[in-house]
Amino acid sequence: MDEAIRAAAMDAYDLESLRNSAALNRITDFAAALCEAPVALVSLVEETRQTFISRSGLDITETSRETSFCAHAMLGDHIMVVPDATRDPRFVDNALVTGDLHIRFYAGAPLISDDGIPLGSLCVIDTKPREGLTPLQMQGLSTLADNVMARLRDSRDAAAWRATERDTRRRLIDSEDRFRTLADTMPQMVWSTLPDGYHDYYNARWYEFTGTPQGSTDGEGWNDVFHPDDQERAWAVWRDSLTTGNPYQIEYRLRHFDGTYRWVLGRALPIRDDTGRITRWFGTCTDIHEQKLALHEREVISQELSHRIKNIFAVISGLISFAARSRPDFAPIAADLRQRITALGRAHDFVRPHSPASRPSAQQDSLHGLLGELFEPYRRDDRLPITITGDEIAIDDRSATPLALLFHELATNATKYGALSTHDGAVDIAIARDGPLVTMRWSERGGPVVVEPVGVQGFGSQLIELSAVRQLGGTVTREWRAAGLVMTVSVPLTAFSRT
Repeated sequence: MDEAIRAAAMDAYDLESLRNSAALNRITDFAAALCEAPVALVSLVEETRQTFISRSGLDITETSRETSFCAHAMLGDHIMVVPDATRDPRFVDNALVTGDLHIRFYAGAPLISDDGIPLGSLCVIDTKPREGLTPLQMQGLSTLADNVMARLRDSRDAAAWRATERDTRRRLIDSEDRFRTLADTMPQMVWSTLPDGYHDYYNARWYEFTGTPQGSTDGEGWNDVFHPDDQERAWAVWRDSLTTGNPYQIEYRLRHFDGTYRWVLGRALPIRDDTGRITRWFGTCTDIHEQKLALHEREVISQELSHRIKNIFAVISGLISFAARSRPDFAPIAADLRQRITALGRAHDFVRPHSPASRPSAQQDSLHGLLGELFEPYRRDDRLPITITGDEIAIDDRSATPLALLFHELATNATKYGALSTHDGAVDIAIARDGPLVTMRWSERGGPVVVEPVGVQGFGSQLIELSAVRQLGGTVTREWRAAGLVMTVSVPLTAFSRT
């Protein structure tokens, strides 16, 4: 492979904008978790080095190319698996094997550009030999590699768009002929319209993609090549841009010359004169069909993994019940433990990836929604004795578990000893965001007279401290009022969600 061609291809991807990006970090984090490996990398192989633009479980950012496993993996058509590097003649004397990194197991999915240029690999690494990956892990790693390439293409397309926008503005001053020459050499479909939206120009790529006769899509004829289900939506977005002057961006299905429909990303910007009046619209259409398919496949895998985790909760709960039947003295503890596991299962089921049919009615990143799901078993007839008010706080899968444990323990204690132990008792939960903190106030009323307990903390109280203080980084204060327990939990806003 000509290294000059490879270097030029890498330059087109604007790699610096992707280095340590959140999107790629999520991919390497998921690859490491999926393959149960301590290290996952997006490695791009340059002329003398390999550089890691995303990494999980590793501090270094690059190594020399001569020690690179990925330099071998990128040349193949499939995932390269090295079960034990000390038994592989290619790597037995490799410094990454004999040195501090102590690489033993390696699996790398090649990253290949659309025109067949090897760029590097998405790999997972372990310091212990392994037999290989499971079929699901192999499929998942390939899917994640496709997603990495989609991110690289997005970066390349964004860089090309920025360059095109600059070039277009400059070349329009010179002549329309120069613009047409430029547009016809672009990999994307390029079009332009008059200020009222009348389409009067398409580049050669448009006609190659759609297979339509020259000039047949001028005016409003372009809408005929859209998928019937997307036509009304595309028209609505385009009319809004024409009315407001806002940039145009939409994904839709465009009829390919072979008769199939492919997903395309349409973008357009207005050109304005010195007075701010729109003089023209210039736009592009980028084929994103493979990216859409890869993302869909990734969602399917995520849903399957989460479904299996949900089943594990059910299995554990069943094992506890089975053990309790043979040990009657264990039954009270087993009941508490089973309820805690059920609460964790409900929290996981609330935030896990869902299909449209299984998705909960409440918004999945909603603290109010999570609490409503957790407290549903406490409903009495048609009345829920627990009221939730105040600010809405966004949550994610990381915070859902400690929040579920925290409020499950509070509700359980209230059912045994507090307000929920009586028919007319109730609990009020007030949530307030105050700068960098979120305060959650649990107030019981209508129950038996409360007396502050004396002695060692019970296991439930310890769980509350574990969840609120150690896992969420918050503080807990209790007020043992005669009318009912009031507990205030203050937690940093950043603990609720990664974003």
